[in-house]
Amino acid sequence: MADQFPAVDAAALERGPWALRSRSEDTVFRTPTATVRGHTLVYDDADLRVALDRAGVADHLDPGGEGTLVDVADGDTGGFWRFFFATALSFRPPLAPGIGPASMRGPVVRESRESFLDDLRTRGFERVEAGRRQRVRTDTGDRATLTKVTATYPLDGGQLDVEGWIAVWSRDGSFRIAGGAYPTRGLTDLLDGLPEDERPEIDPGRYRDDLLSLIRSVE
Repeated sequence: MADQFPAVDAAALERGPWALRSRSEDTVFRTPTATVRGHTLVYDDADLRVALDRAGVADHLDPGGEGTLVDVADGDTGGFWRFFFATALSFRPPLAPGIGPASMRGPVVRESRESFLDDLRTRGFERVEAGRRQRVRTDTGDRATLTKVTATYPLDGGQLDVEGWIAVWSRDGSFRIAGGAYPTRGLTDLLDGLPEDERPEIDPGRYRDDLLSLIRSVE
């Protein structure tokens, strides 16, 4: 499975509706003995992106720029306000015989989490903090370390509050990383100028449930 992109539940993506925004291969981090590469798929909420654009605020809300895990394609100016990503890791050179994923779990969890937090800071988010950690089961039965993330994005006269999650687990002799973020407060005001029938449903609770479901579906 090395050097392949992860699999994501297509039906769940379609219900989003989630649109593929980036497909990339990058160095996520390095260990003393290997370079860790990530094959990453990034999706965003297309309805929300279009609504913000129609409301005339998208140009002022642009958490763009290059990232390690959550990358933005060249020329893609639409901000990622509700997004999901999935990454399959590979080691170069491959892990030596006798060195299994279990021995690398701690460093991979730590470095992946820090890469995600750095991506948010690069995009202009502030007060980026990692919160509680817990263990969850993926749909394939693997045990993942799940971490909650909170952040804010400064606006004229206020801020957009954001919540995110990132999960890391071993799979097929390597690792998967999956996560994303969504607004929890401040979005309603930004869409206030749109007619009622053009506003997407804003439900942070559903956003959370959808994201966690997508994370668990990654293979």
